[in-house]
Amino acid sequence: MLEPFLTIKQTGTAELEIKKSRFLCSIAQVTDEAETRQFIANVAQQNPKANHNCYAYMIGDDNHIQRESDDGEPSGTAGVPILNVLQQENLHNLVAVVTRYFGGIKLGAGGLIRAYSNSASNGIREIGIVERVIQTELQLVTDYSSYEKLAYYLKKNDLNSDPPEFSVIVKLSIYVDKDSIETIKSDITSLLAGNVKISTGKERYQERPYDQKK
Repeated sequence: MLEPFLTIKQTGTAELEIKKSRFLCSIAQVTDEAETRQFIANVAQQNPKANHNCYAYMIGDDNHIQRESDDGEPSGTAGVPILNVLQQENLHNLVAVVTRYFGGIKLGAGGLIRAYSNSASNGIREIGIVERVIQTELQLVTDYSSYEKLAYYLKKNDLNSDPPEFSVIVKLSIYVDKDSIETIKSDITSLLAGNVKISTGKERYQERPYDQKK
């Protein structure tokens, strides 16, 4: 996948109680089905007394792998609602497992659909979404006298960077969007009055916060 995409911020679990049943939504980033199956198995092992561990996942450049399971709930009342939430949020490369501890009150088909859907939505909202974007590495070399100005510029412009290496000189790598490379090179060169060496490195995915209200 070489385009920006949305996924979950980190592995995590969020809980809802609906008519005395506990619904725990566990979510993780995944890259293939083997990793996904292992995560689902781990959630089931961690909840041996749960009534159901229903799940859905979407993997691949265009989400070409999509699976869901009701795990014993009535057909179409659990896995599909979870999957629908992932699709509606336009998320990629993740798995969501909703574990249910039955509280003694039957919810009916409509109630189950709403419960599993709400649990998945709540989990995504609580854990958060990030945007994974391709950015280009810029390798910077400067001296100590210029580093404070550079650090301020990077913070002010919210630019991703690796921890600096301090020796006789200062080295660090920053990561920028492709269409911003020349502007940022020019800005830094001007800011430091040319007292910087900038070279272009590799491209890689970087994660940045995503506003779910967009």
